[in-house]
Amino acid sequence: MSAPGDTGGAVLSRDATVPGEEPTLAEQVRRGPHRFWYALPIGLLVVILLGVTGVRAESQIAMLLLVVLVSLVFDYTNGFHDAANAIATAISTRALTPRVALLMAAVMNMLGALLGVQVAKTVSEVITPPSGLHGLTVVAAGVIGAIAWNLITWYFGLPSSSSHALIGGVVGAGLASASSVAWAKVVDKVAIPMVISPIVGFVAAYGVMLAILWIFRKKNPSKVGRRFRIAQTMSAASLALGHGLQDAQKTMGIIVLALVTTGHSDGKGVPWWVIVLCAGALSAGTYAGGWRIMRTLGRKVIEVDPPKGFAAEATASVILYLTAYIWHAPISTTHTITASIMGVGATKRLSAVRWGIAGNIVVAWVLTMPAAAIVAAVVYYIVHFFGA
Repeated sequence: MSAPGDTGGAVLSRDATVPGEEPTLAEQVRRGPHRFWYALPIGLLVVILLGVTGVRAESQIAMLLLVVLVSLVFDYTNGFHDAANAIATAISTRALTPRVALLMAAVMNMLGALLGVQVAKTVSEVITPPSGLHGLTVVAAGVIGAIAWNLITWYFGLPSSSSHALIGGVVGAGLASASSVAWAKVVDKVAIPMVISPIVGFVAAYGVMLAILWIFRKKNPSKVGRRFRIAQTMSAASLALGHGLQDAQKTMGIIVLALVTTGHSDGKGVPWWVIVLCAGALSAGTYAGGWRIMRTLGRKVIEVDPPKGFAAEATASVILYLTAYIWHAPISTTHTITASIMGVGATKRLSAVRWGIAGNIVVAWVLTMPAAAIVAAVVYYIVHFFGA
């Protein structure tokens, strides 16, 4: 699709590289995950053993630190899992090179994470775990369930929702521990937005793209494409800012929940050090990249050009801002941008959307919450059983 000099970084489509050249995206996909994949069960086992050790030693501070660490690891996996959301279309249209796009997304994620805490408060109120060590075990199990599902879907290149993985994990651990679950809040702030946000994204992006096609119908296509490449740089930055605003706050909410459980916070605010740590972890994870999911969003769902990329990103970012500041709902960046990409693709013709790929994505969406909940429940039972 392009030569190395065109992208300034990893090439998107070649299957082989000349010695000394930058590795292709396909090669990066093949090389990197295998080492990490083998480390996944080992890492989960280490965390579970540490949890068991902390519970048996009745070391509340050690367990609290473990929960904070595990939450930051989730934030990091959230970053590289969802990095593709903001930049996949910008890279596929060559509006940005991969390295520049990742750096821009990392910086905007950091800034977005500092812009509010309303979503964090919502997440921290999803369950009411027991106090002390038992409550910390519940919170840790929930986050581990989310991490496991994030890595599984990342490995297979499916853009599932980190947000719903986290909520599913926390609810699963809460149910396993017989904790109180705020079902009204789960329905109002999670389930309903989970259904509505992709629908709104699809319809709104379809409308925005139709407007663009009508406004620029008599313009030179090549000139329009060049202008929208510039506009897409701004829309990608806006989407990355919205991703930071939404996703870093979810981890903040989990850490606040752990602090409330141990009596270190009243839950009415988010400590500054929690905001800084979560912003940094998400930003670092974003810069690590999410090449597998980037391919799915950038090339497999539809063929994206600069006007389509701009319409999808602008629509998704507006939805992220509105739900964060008005609804205080932890919606999925992944769901929103994917639906928006499908919406702009449908303006050409319905067959332009590769519905088979879209169907696989929807299956991953549906499975996310129950799968993360099951993993979290299993982790809770293991730690609780051996840790007594």
